[in-house]
Amino acid sequence: MVRKFAEFVSTRDSRTEIPPQGIFPTKRRGRFVPYIYSPYEIWKLMCACRRMRGSLSPHTYETLIGLLAVTGMRLGEALNLNREDVGEQQQLLTIRCSKFGKSRQIPIHPTTLEALQRYSMERDRVFRHNRSTQSFFVSQAGTRLLSQNVWKHFDQVRRQVGLERADVANPRIHDLRHSFAVRTLIRWYRNGEDVERRLAVLSTYLGHVSPSSTYWYLTATPELMALTAKRLEGSFEGGL
Repeated sequence: MVRKFAEFVSTRDSRTEIPPQGIFPTKRRGRFVPYIYSPYEIWKLMCACRRMRGSLSPHTYETLIGLLAVTGMRLGEALNLNREDVGEQQQLLTIRCSKFGKSRQIPIHPTTLEALQRYSMERDRVFRHNRSTQSFFVSQAGTRLLSQNVWKHFDQVRRQVGLERADVANPRIHDLRHSFAVRTLIRWYRNGEDVERRLAVLSTYLGHVSPSSTYWYLTATPELMALTAKRLEGSFEGGL
């Protein structure tokens, strides 16, 4: 801004000094490019969790990663789940006071509910004499999981399955949320659905304030771009 202003002033006063390029360090923060997990990679992560130490940790982290992958929930939302938030009769999860202080209910697939029920039974078996916490997911000590510990254990299983990238940032647990959003769009495009209209549904499911926030999660993967281009090409041909 200073340089541009100095260039303008120099047209009126030749004594004006224009700062040279590079005199001020600049740091631009670009958009973080998320990693889109394939179903096979998610399966490998869950399998790696089974080799963790402890009587409950393998079940906890396998179920947690699976739940994040099939619902797109924020990690904090999953860790804040209480036992009564898993509605077995309605096949609903109740997410309370998430980001922006809002609560919502999201439907889950019967197979997801079955996985949560299996974990619940294993959790109660391990801690049958100690149910002091109402948390759905609990640590090996029987307490609510801490996000920093989840990040640490996730990085361990990520390295075990070979998900390392030397050139850019390594895949994160939050990228499971991005992956869910992208896979949902791909499925809608394949089924020929009106993606533009259904984007509001995805936005509500993810807990976004508006669909504009959801666009942040929609990374242009080759498959998604090919489906989008095919849909756009069809609309042009229809107009002709």
